[in-house]
Amino acid sequence: MGFGARSGIVAGAATLLALLLLESPAAAQDAKPNYVKNIELCNGAGRTSPEARIEGCTALINGTQSGAAALPIAYNNRGNAYAAKGDLDRAIQDFDQSIKLNHTYTKAFNNRGVAYLRKGEYDVAIKAFDEAISLRPDYGEAFANRAEAYLKKQEYDRAARDFDEAIRIDPGLQAVWHGRCWTRAILGALQGALEDCAKALQSEPQSAAAYDSRGLIRLKMGQLAAAIDDYNSALRFDPKLASALYGRGYARLKNGDKAGSDSDMAAARTIDAEIGDNFARYGVR
Repeated sequence: MGFGARSGIVAGAATLLALLLLESPAAAQDAKPNYVKNIELCNGAGRTSPEARIEGCTALINGTQSGAAALPIAYNNRGNAYAAKGDLDRAIQDFDQSIKLNHTYTKAFNNRGVAYLRKGEYDVAIKAFDEAISLRPDYGEAFANRAEAYLKKQEYDRAARDFDEAIRIDPGLQAVWHGRCWTRAILGALQGALEDCAKALQSEPQSAAAYDSRGLIRLKMGQLAAAIDDYNSALRFDPKLASALYGRGYARLKNGDKAGSDSDMAAARTIDAEIGDNFARYGVR
């Protein structure tokens, strides 16, 4: 359990069309349908599949019409497409190449951090986010992603500070509200956590993660019936969410429903063998 499952990681794509055509007037005059189509594919226009995005970006990278300033964007966007397919090593190679071509390209640093985060290499991910933030101190997405990395390392105070900063910079980021709600719930800042979860649910009323986080808050407040209701809501949207199963089981146990508790906790442990240890670390024993 952690922020990655509850809010999503913020990747950064970039738009190529204006840059490619404005950068090269000759290309703009001679732009062929296939060239423009490749730009659209590389941008991920509409519901473009990762495979089509890779094809479009590769054509631009290997072609002769793309100018030097556009290539880092094409590599970045292809890296995002590889990441969407789960091919994180190829994604990292593309983000590395994008950064090599443009040492100040913050999106590529952020996305490289996201790829390492998904690989479980949290220290390397944090270094990438550090570089993105040093280049752009108002990069809310990078703060949010670094907060997730700190959550994975169980460095909750640092995660909370990064969520605070991400929200200060860009309160419109949906991901940060239930991320900070979860972090505050673990740290015991329960009233603030409730307020964060309320904001998360305003924008994402079907968020299993936000209901799950609020269930933990209610559990720590001793509000067992309310906790069970929130866990029920979380499980309605994500029936295999181990934290919600275990939390509901714990609340049922405290509420005198041993049979229901045993069933929930057993199901949770089948999904995540360490779930009991996790809850103990969150302050639920």
